[in-house]
Amino acid sequence: MTVFSPYRFSVAPMMDWTDRHCRYFLRLLSQHTRLYTEMVNTGAILRGDADRHLRFHPDEHPLALQLGGSEPQALAQSAAIGAEYGYDEINLNCGCPSDRVQEGRFGACLMAEPQRVAAAVAAMRGTCGIPVTVKCRIGIDDSEDYVFLRAFVETVAASGCGVFVVHARKAWLSGLSPKENREIPPLRYEQVYRLKQDFPQLAIAINGGIRTLEDCEQHLQHVDGVMLGREAYENPYLLAQVDSRLFGDTRTPPTRAEAALRLRPYIEQELASGTSLGQITRHILGLYKGQPGGRAFRRHLSENAHRKNAGWAVVEDAIALTERRPEDNAVSAAA
Repeated sequence: MTVFSPYRFSVAPMMDWTDRHCRYFLRLLSQHTRLYTEMVNTGAILRGDADRHLRFHPDEHPLALQLGGSEPQALAQSAAIGAEYGYDEINLNCGCPSDRVQEGRFGACLMAEPQRVAAAVAAMRGTCGIPVTVKCRIGIDDSEDYVFLRAFVETVAASGCGVFVVHARKAWLSGLSPKENREIPPLRYEQVYRLKQDFPQLAIAINGGIRTLEDCEQHLQHVDGVMLGREAYENPYLLAQVDSRLFGDTRTPPTRAEAALRLRPYIEQELASGTSLGQITRHILGLYKGQPGGRAFRRHLSENAHRKNAGWAVVEDAIALTERRPEDNAVSAAA
């Protein structure tokens, strides 16, 4: 039986997107995909409403908590709390280039301080008892040569970090928005491949610009794992093929309609606890992307899920729109 790396395929931590409702839905599509929380600042855990940020459904496993912070003690305390909540991994964000994150002295700017990152990793490992990993870029600003990346990884790995998820673009710490930092700096996959060659003992996963499972299979010839971001969110049904294509799972994946219908118990439980329908259904708008009725499905949810007292019937009606004849859907979408 083939044993795959736990990091073989994952969905990236994405602010405002990969909340607990999104993750529960994605888990219905793939049992093996590793899921990540949105980045959670240590201050939100230690001085805020930790439960609001950290609670999750047991079905979300395997699940990693991504932390944002730069102070080893605060990160260690937050990692310990994350472990108590039952996360499978603690991931340190060393890749986000936003101004707001930099003001807190964390994210991509930490790549300029590898010794601080190493100290943080060592402190977290000492308190949480679960794997501590790092997500980073290939470089920052003018520090984009491979020597810079290799030195960062070597320093941090010496503190006990055995897993690096590397976005194959450098980050400009000023002058570009977070969106531009995901698009303008060129992708340099070969640098991530080289990391794996130079550090065969480490698990290296690659991130950035990956759109298809064919892309994933190509990258997996060179590294241990791939991480998808926006494509997995905007076209979530892609995950329905991950278990068979990348993990050799022979179970039949759910259809789009089956995946949506399996949300019913979760949605009804959440509605009963005060969650609004729109908070959940905003994450399934892309389920029928590129399919007949997809536009009608998105439109119905967008227009009705936020109405007062909106319930499961809104989702059922949206699914029914996809089951009409294609010409009927076209008429509905144009109405």
